[in-house]
Formats: sequence, C-alpha cells, structure tokens
Amino acid sequence: QLQLMESGGGLVQPGGSLRLSCAASVILVDAVNIAWFRQAPGKEREGVARITTDGDTTYVDSVKGRFTISRDDAKNTVYLQMTSLKPEDSGVYYCAADSLDYELSPEYDYWGQGTQVTVSS
Repeated sequence: QLQLMESGGGLVQPGGSLRLSCAASVILVDAVNIAWFRQAPGKEREGVARITTDGDTTYVDSVKGRFTISRDDAKNTVYLQMTSLKPEDSGVYYCAADSLDYELSPEYDYWGQGTQVTVSS
C-alpha cells in the first residue's frame, strides 16, 4: 500500500521560507497525482497545491507566486517550497496521493500524517 511521509515543517518568522518534503514508498511519485493540503485549528482542510502525473500544477489563489510544488523522481519525493510565509499559512500540512486527479479537493485515498508549520514572530 502506498505510504507517504511528510517532513520539513517547523517554526519560521513571517517572510521566511520552508521546504516541505513528501516521500513515497511502494509506488513511484510520477505514477500518481499528489497534492498538499493544510489544516489550521478550527478550520477545514484546504487544498494548497497539486501536481499531476503529467507534471501539471495547480495552486490555491492565496499561495500563488509564493509556493511551488515540484517532484524529484530520482528521490521519489514531492516538495512544497514555501516563501514569503505569512501567519495565515500556519497549520498542519499533509500530502495526499491518488491515481485519480482530485485537484485541490480532499478526496485523495492516501494521506501522510502531516507536518506542523508555524509562522510567527
């Protein structure tokens, strides 16, 4: 069964950067569609970015121009590079994968356990 493991979260000041990693096992990342979601306390899980098997990318409007999703097939890992971070970017970030493309909708079958991102001074 596909397993996903996120890493790279932490505490960063506003305006700072972080790179999150989503490492996959059992299946190759270029064989599935992968998305990043985030969830802040008391809020619904929100789709942030996704990359398809063809390499097409989609971003939620609030992160366009600041976040970049990418894939390293050699490392079987998907990244989320986050720059110009804002306090409202804080939350638990999850990566999710599926053979179907759900874009930024949380219908993906496989999920990691999440990594905490806190943007605060």
